[in-house]
Amino acid sequence: MTMISKTTLGIAAGICGTIFLGYCFYFDRCRRMDPNFKKKLRERRRLMKANMKNTSSKLPNMNDHEAVQKFFIQEVQLGEELLGQGDVEGGVEHLANAVSVCGQPQQLLQVLQQTLPPQVFFLLMQQLPTIMNKGFPSNNATVSEDDVE
Repeated sequence: MTMISKTTLGIAAGICGTIFLGYCFYFDRCRRMDPNFKKKLRERRRLMKANMKNTSSKLPNMNDHEAVQKFFIQEVQLGEELLGQGDVEGGVEHLANAVSVCGQPQQLLQVLQQTLPPQVFFLLMQQLPTIMNKGFPSNNATVSEDDVE
């Protein structure tokens, strides 16, 4: 078995690196010279912005009970998932959305108070007035900290 010297190995690695960089530059140049590149880039950015706007919660039609129920379940699931991932602010926002469309917010808040850590529940209680002012319905009941034990 023949031994390859360190010099030969270094030269081979240098040649492979140069070929790889040349490959990258060549295809980047081809991509940028494509007449549709800027159009595709703008379209991709526009779609990303649209998706970012769509990720925020949209208020369902309050007359459609199924839509409200689906929205409620979706917001609770998203809130729990985000809290599980460590995104406390996002989770609290989605839970506040769920409370705002809930038919019995006091009972839901009591359950959340028992299941959530105290600091997260406190953030939820702080978030509720801003969510209610954002255009969510009031459900003919105002939620205050006195309503929750």
